[in-house]
Amino acid sequence: MHDNFETQQWHVFVAFIIITWITILIVLYLNRALPPIEIISGFFVVAGVVITILVCAIMPHVNQQPYATNYSVWRDWQNATGYPSGFAFLAGMLNGAYAVGTPDLLTHLAEEVPHPSRNIPKAILFQYVFGFFSGLFYLIAILYGVSSFDDVLASLYLFPLAEIYRQAAGSKAGSVGLVFLSFLPAFLSCIGCCVTASRVFWTLARDGATPCSRFFSNVDRSTHNPFRAIMFSGVFVTVLGCIYVGSKTAFSAFVGSFVILTTLSYVTAILPHLLSGRKNVVPGWFWMKGLRGFVVNGITCAYIIVFNVIFCFPFSLPVDAAHMNYASLITGGLSLFMLVFWFIRQSTYIGPRKVVLDAHVLAKDAL
Repeated sequence: MHDNFETQQWHVFVAFIIITWITILIVLYLNRALPPIEIISGFFVVAGVVITILVCAIMPHVNQQPYATNYSVWRDWQNATGYPSGFAFLAGMLNGAYAVGTPDLLTHLAEEVPHPSRNIPKAILFQYVFGFFSGLFYLIAILYGVSSFDDVLASLYLFPLAEIYRQAAGSKAGSVGLVFLSFLPAFLSCIGCCVTASRVFWTLARDGATPCSRFFSNVDRSTHNPFRAIMFSGVFVTVLGCIYVGSKTAFSAFVGSFVILTTLSYVTAILPHLLSGRKNVVPGWFWMKGLRGFVVNGITCAYIIVFNVIFCFPFSLPVDAAHMNYASLITGGLSLFMLVFWFIRQSTYIGPRKVVLDAHVLAKDAL
């Protein structure tokens, strides 16, 4: 954390590529190590949250620095977006909406979890309960530790969080330590993301829903995993990183459309279920009977549709080409591509099939 250091785009790209391919190599060749790695990752997430909360809550008192006032934490509102405050608040919910990615990851591993109809909903509930309380306490701690929001906004660090930690901890060394506690579990979580992305792509290829599906549906007999699907995931992510070097705006458009694309995938499952009278899905452990199920499904679809429209608005006003929100363009373009591809593949699409996970091509240590 040198005052004169200025982060360049290629610095981020190099770090991005290194992390991506370390993750790919781990998933390719360390099947047996994946469960312990996930346990270690979970430990660092919990430990990092607890340590960060304690440091941000205690160190200002130790350093005899004033805490932020109750007014600035709970009541002060600064709107620099150019939108009315109510709309700015709704648009700002995009940050919290990224939490939808967590249960989405779990659902794609349902084939590899025992009793998924019961355990997957329990895991999703646990994630949201833990995430809500840990996130709430974390935000309270860091907000009381901030002494100057102007310095945070003017910070030259790539992560504004580094300046927040510096103010709360009272030193650059403390800030580096807290940033490391954020980085380590984030890096380990990339392994889980790679596992999920490659398994999803492999599953789609197995069902004939991707280009070159016969090639990508292969399970390698030596590594006992979908080697080609994993490699494709690494190459695809690398290409996205190259886009970042060329244009931050274009890269942000791809990343920013994540919430919209993910939640639209939920609508494509929930809305037909709702319109068909909720008759075509076999009830599971947590089935909502009667009117309650219709109400919950209806509110869910309405919420997603309304907020996806809001999330397509520019981030602030006035707007120019460099700061435009292109999420609607990405969403529309991908939707059009999928529609065309569906017409091409509808005659040969097989659909989900039951696969015996203990087949001879899989190893006991494979996920």
